[in-house]
Amino acid sequence: MKIAVTGKGGVGKTTLSALMIRILNAEGKKVLAIDADPDANLASAIGIENADKITPIAKMKELIFERTGAKAGTIGGFFSLNPKVDDLPDSLSVKLGNIKLMKLGGVKKGGSGCICPESTLLKALVMHVVLLRNEFVLMDMEAGIEHLGRATATGVDRLIIVVEPGQRSIETALNITKLASEISLKNIAIVGNKIRNQKDEEFLKNRLAGFKFLGFIPYDNQLIEADLNSTASYDTNSEAKIKAKEIVDNLL
Repeated sequence: MKIAVTGKGGVGKTTLSALMIRILNAEGKKVLAIDADPDANLASAIGIENADKITPIAKMKELIFERTGAKAGTIGGFFSLNPKVDDLPDSLSVKLGNIKLMKLGGVKKGGSGCICPESTLLKALVMHVVLLRNEFVLMDMEAGIEHLGRATATGVDRLIIVVEPGQRSIETALNITKLASEISLKNIAIVGNKIRNQKDEEFLKNRLAGFKFLGFIPYDNQLIEADLNSTASYDTNSEAKIKAKEIVDNLL
């Protein structure tokens, strides 16, 4: 199963991603975790030690040159649009139990994007892990679907948009849905996070009527403290673990 998780910054998509990954790991599933959000740190949320020392692939200049034939940071010129990437998930990932994690990093871009060696390598890698890897793949995305393309979208089993009770979060979810429709990505579901009461649930259901909800994660100070202390959310006694397990069960 190939899952992409996205949503407005700060809604808790990395926390949800980390919980789901650790739950799948506890069930004996092999999981390839992809940190595709330059502003997040999925590794530390999962509980991988020395997460700050993991080099994002977008910053591996020698690798980019080796695989594309062009230097990172350059735009234009000639370079491979189909670089070899099939060995990277095994050779560049860090491991915890049944989990392998890769950190993609970001590509500086202006306007509508760039055609550059870094972007080409990352998109080729995402396409490979979504279409060809025989394992669970879970991608923690930016507040959008930047790394996904039309060809990749066919292999995504579910795009999960994490929302919190608030208008900006809903607007982001609707915008992501629009972007997803442009690449024919239709398997979309919602997870409500930071839910304080039934009123919050009803607010999201009313504002996102017609969407499939996989579940709701309660607001919990334990998760906030875990994030502040760089502790894995799975290693807390939060009720969120139970709700995340229900979400994983719904997906399976």
